[in-house]
Amino acid sequence: MRRESEPPRSGTDAEADPVDTRLGARLSELRAEHGWSLGELADRSGVSRSTLSRAERAEISPTAALLNRLCAVYGRTMSQLLSEVESAPAQVVRAADQPVWRDDASGFLRRSVSPPLTGLRAEIVEGTLEPYGDIAYDRPPVPGLEQHIWVLDGLLDLTVQGVTHRLAAGDCLRFRLWGPTHFHCPGPDPVRYALVVVLP
Repeated sequence: MRRESEPPRSGTDAEADPVDTRLGARLSELRAEHGWSLGELADRSGVSRSTLSRAERAEISPTAALLNRLCAVYGRTMSQLLSEVESAPAQVVRAADQPVWRDDASGFLRRSVSPPLTGLRAEIVEGTLEPYGDIAYDRPPVPGLEQHIWVLDGLLDLTVQGVTHRLAAGDCLRFRLWGPTHFHCPGPDPVRYALVVVLP
């Protein structure tokens, strides 16, 4: 996964990550389905035209924060968006088959333990955040989304609706998501947590 600040690929390094390529194509399709230009999407999402263009062409790997902004515009959760570029999940999701996505910019690794499946409302994500890593989401992907976060290992400082909660291993925070959230690992060890999302 590449960071947004890195230059476009060139020469022998020109091959994009297959997931980035499929994700970029899907983002382009979604924009076309809504009939929006890059400028219109930039206005709606607060993401620059150049960054949107590079993400659609798979010249960069979108960060978690960028994908969250686009999910909010398109009315999808991040799991729903990522599942659209993966093969359809089976009823039994073996550990080796669970899609993993990494955001190097924030030190965040996301494993889709139970990806979205037609007819089911809940999904489970395992998140790992490196020591002192941060993820800031400026809006919910879907307003009022129900979430339950259960810390498995380490410490997590999670800010929801302006209140910061220090969560240790075994602690669970549950809420409906209406505004910005901020995840921070205070260290010294990584934090690993399970996120249960219940779709409306």
